[in-house]
Amino acid sequence: MRIFRDPGKLGKIKKKTVVTLGNFDGVHLGHRKIIGKVRERAGRLGCLSAVYTFEPHPLKVVAPLRSPPLIIDTAKKAELVGALGIDYMVIARFTKEFASKHPREFVEEEIKPLGAVEVWVGHDFSFGRGKAGTVDYLKKLGSELGFSVHVISAYMLGGEVVSSSRIRRLVSEGKVGEAARLLGCPFSIKGRVVRGKAIGKEIGFPTANLFVESELVPAGGVYAAFATVGGRRLKAVLNIGTAPTFGGKKRCVEVHILGFRDDIYGKKVEVEFIRRLRGERAFASREALVRQIRKDAARGERILSRTVK
Repeated sequence: MRIFRDPGKLGKIKKKTVVTLGNFDGVHLGHRKIIGKVRERAGRLGCLSAVYTFEPHPLKVVAPLRSPPLIIDTAKKAELVGALGIDYMVIARFTKEFASKHPREFVEEEIKPLGAVEVWVGHDFSFGRGKAGTVDYLKKLGSELGFSVHVISAYMLGGEVVSSSRIRRLVSEGKVGEAARLLGCPFSIKGRVVRGKAIGKEIGFPTANLFVESELVPAGGVYAAFATVGGRRLKAVLNIGTAPTFGGKKRCVEVHILGFRDDIYGKKVEVEFIRRLRGERAFASREALVRQIRKDAARGERILSRTVK
């Protein structure tokens, strides 16, 4: 998949496209439904398939206080969209000036250059200054500019709409297994290993202390997870919390990679959350904590061994 920051450059390829527009935070099952349809239609029509998205999330510009923590960053979004077989991804830089575009201006400057013959959007799609552009208005513009507009209905799972906000809520509650069902893959975070207090090493369970770069982090507790470092995907158990047994106050993310002793300080790590094992709690003694960690590690190993990689 090729990535463009300027829709005009995609237009220079001189081949028509089937395109979808949106934030696509998480690239969840609802997004995948639309993207799959775009790929299918592009193949049938002999066109290119394209996903048009924004960076940063529009709310970070127009209403920062209401802006949600992102499920994934732009790099992960591109990775997931590319894995779905899309030809091109356009990442528009969202600024205050961009936000002020009239809906017609947005379509003429951003969509028309893509050479779109079909535009696919979600049921709740809106665009342009103040979200004034409706699907009906987009259809009107499409009839003028030579593209048809198609709306995909909401994707339902468990009696509720699959949405980025629903996934954020589940993750914030520690329900990472449920979030994974909606995402179509495990929820993950990224971080760099930094030096911590080495408490884990002292008690026989060395941990990688992560400086987390992701915006959304699950609720405190202990999780079974996969940690990818240096291209290797390894079984892990991690704790999110303040280490209350040792009087900690600062929230940390500490990853214990099972059977792993390499020095990975300074390395990038991606952690995929598989299941929450328990909430965080203070223990009466260091020995009691060690006994519980042994149980957590054994249970995590069993769960991860049954998980399809």
